[in-house]
Amino acid sequence: MLKGLAITPPVIGRVSIGRVVERNGKRLPEKDDQFTLTTQVQNRDGWVLHPLDEALKREAGGKLRTLPVRLLFNDPALNLRADYSLFDRTSGRPMCVGNGESCRRVGNDGIEAQPCPGPDACRFGAGDCKAYARFNVVIDQGQDDTLGSFVLRTTSFNTIRTLAARLQYFSAVSGGHLACLPLELKLRGKSTTMSHRAAIYYVDLVVRSGMSLEQAIEEARVLGQRRRESGFDQAALDEAARQGFANGAFEELDEDVPAVVEEFYPEGGAPLEAEAAQPVAATNLRGKLEGKVARMATE
Repeated sequence: MLKGLAITPPVIGRVSIGRVVERNGKRLPEKDDQFTLTTQVQNRDGWVLHPLDEALKREAGGKLRTLPVRLLFNDPALNLRADYSLFDRTSGRPMCVGNGESCRRVGNDGIEAQPCPGPDACRFGAGDCKAYARFNVVIDQGQDDTLGSFVLRTTSFNTIRTLAARLQYFSAVSGGHLACLPLELKLRGKSTTMSHRAAIYYVDLVVRSGMSLEQAIEEARVLGQRRRESGFDQAALDEAARQGFANGAFEELDEDVPAVVEEFYPEGGAPLEAEAAQPVAATNLRGKLEGKVARMATE
């Protein structure tokens, strides 16, 4: 295994709730109120749609607001990897990745271990450090690659917090049978004062429609037993993934990062998740108030 190269779950497509469009010569993110499944190929019009996208939307009768999924791993932390990330806007390379306690940062002597105060108190991040997560799922309808996955990348605190909680809870109540549970991604909307009462969308993870939690747990236990009898070693798969993630300092490849920066760190536009833009609005408001106070002091 090549040292320094993170071995991540094979990705056969993307899950997004928006797209990147070209406007006035700039490529800017555009929010949406439905899921979109794409391939990993881009053309001049953006990401090429995956064949499952059309099939699932046709079955849903329009917009795709739920996705039937299963997970690859029993360990919640392997399915959802979340950290604070800083990318170089010029080169697109990851510069620093931390968890609020410690971080791996690119320095003069290579990658260095440093304390991580979090994005709000980090001078190195200078406001560009964000929570960033990758969530791998198997589309449980029409996907013929059992170990392949679709990846949802997000900087939404609402999505990250919700998914993290759901994964921990489902793992606990199912006795650790997380990879066998019949689940679905569900798009939810909410509005806040920070979003100026406009709807913002985030991703939730729930039991498959038409099933109770008890039914889902029973199906997971049956599937788990069937897998064990066939020789499927889930514990070994989790351990292989754990070692693969630990093999590299940063998860994203250099060739993938420019697309991440374009989508979540746009220049002159708002990122796909509305709440990710809230600190900017707060900063502008604070600046106006401070300016008003300064003017009053000189009058």
